[in-house]
Amino acid sequence: MSIFSRFKDIVSANINAMLDKAEDPRKMIRMMIQEMEETLIELKSGCAGTLADTKRCQRDLHEVNTTIDMWQNRAKLAVDKGREDLAREALLEKQNGQKRAESLHNELHRLKDLVSQAQDNILKLEGKIESAREKQRLLEQRFRTAQNRIRAEQNVRRAKSTETIIRFEEYEHKIDRMEAQAGLINPTVRGRDTQLEEQFAMLEHDKSIEEELEELRKGKK
Repeated sequence: MSIFSRFKDIVSANINAMLDKAEDPRKMIRMMIQEMEETLIELKSGCAGTLADTKRCQRDLHEVNTTIDMWQNRAKLAVDKGREDLAREALLEKQNGQKRAESLHNELHRLKDLVSQAQDNILKLEGKIESAREKQRLLEQRFRTAQNRIRAEQNVRRAKSTETIIRFEEYEHKIDRMEAQAGLINPTVRGRDTQLEEQFAMLEHDKSIEEELEELRKGKK
């Protein structure tokens, strides 16, 4: 579907406003640039054709002016030779040539105006295309930035998700069980070591009691 109808629509178009209203600005700007480039090709092709017509008209005008000069010289020669009848015919041909020359001159002027206008339009359109391409570059940059931000936010949400928390808690409980198992690898040995420590402690306590009793006995004597 065409976005613009013709060149004037492109030049007068407010690209920013059109992009703001577009559902997909990236697609819209691509379509705009494509249509602008196609229009530019048409303008350049038309300008080339007009330039060719201009050169052809210039050649025709040059030939007619040469013919006019020729009939002017012939008319003069005929008068010099006393042949006014031939001079009259020569002057008639000269006048026909002058009319043709005037027509070609007007046509050449018109063609030059068309070429000038076409070249001006080409410059305007090239400027519009360059502006559109810059907007396309900015849109692509904004799109990539937005994509990166979306991916980053998705990663953060995944990291905070209930599933991740539950998995972490399962690992924590697993470690707790492993630590508990490590502390209870051989409870029998641990129990026996505790009893032995207690017995030695009692012996040491009894020894101190006996020593104090012996001191009391010595004092009584």
